[in-house]
Amino acid sequence: MVSRSHLFTHFVAFLTVAVWGSTFVFTKMLLQAGLTPAQIFTFRFLIAYVLLLAFSMRKQHQWFCSSWKDETLMVALGITGGSLYFLTENAAMLFTTATNTSLIVCSCPLFAMLLVAIVYRHSEHITKVQALGSIIACIGMAVVVLNGHFVLHLSPLGDLLAFGACLCWAVYSLLMKKALEEYPTLFITRKVFIYGLITIIPYYILSPQEASIFSSSILQLFNPSILFNLLFLGIVASLLCYLIWNWVISRLGAVVATNWVYFNPITTILFAWWLLHEQITVWFLLGTILILTGMYLSDKKKK
Repeated sequence: MVSRSHLFTHFVAFLTVAVWGSTFVFTKMLLQAGLTPAQIFTFRFLIAYVLLLAFSMRKQHQWFCSSWKDETLMVALGITGGSLYFLTENAAMLFTTATNTSLIVCSCPLFAMLLVAIVYRHSEHITKVQALGSIIACIGMAVVVLNGHFVLHLSPLGDLLAFGACLCWAVYSLLMKKALEEYPTLFITRKVFIYGLITIIPYYILSPQEASIFSSSILQLFNPSILFNLLFLGIVASLLCYLIWNWVISRLGAVVATNWVYFNPITTILFAWWLLHEQITVWFLLGTILILTGMYLSDKKKK
């Protein structure tokens, strides 16, 4: 029988993905207000880091890892789960369609499964049933995203950037598994935020126009609507969700946890149905059934 704690972990994973699926509304409103994708990322990670740092300093505070090798691992987490992931995903939208981006980015569980199978082939064996479940869930995700319109518009640059974001999150899940073996979730998450912020600096240096308008965008924080959206992205979607997601990986493993990414387009469509009154189609229902079936199979352990 599946334990209550195991089911609870899956439920928490679902809630986390549901929150991430809702962020498109808040991000879109910030973009319409004049903020750029890089600025939105910087503000949300800065809010999350400051609050997490303040909480951490209430008790005995550890600044660095026990070795430079581990510190390098944290830098890699900040890049793959922070700066590079968000930059490639947002930039992909400028060169390719939202459908292409969703399909490619949300297929990251397949790449995570392959990476785990290669790197941890001796300690975390992936069964054929689990692999089949992940593939079925991926097909379900594609059905949801395509929504009956099986036409893709290829854009090499945009699709490559989307694939880069996909690979970033897959690598992040793989590296997180290793980091959680040595350090607590709170410490790792704080490292992800600070190194995400540090590694976004070269982008501002290489984009003088972006850097020049960054200071003026600070004045927009006095706008209550903009401030509310940023606080939601910083506190809920970043601070809380990253902490919870890293805990979920420690409980379910990188493969099963990352498979919940398949639910991202489902929650996005549900929010669009709720807030924007968009129609729920039979393709959405079929894709959801496939994703649920795939998730069930991917969580089955070898007896």
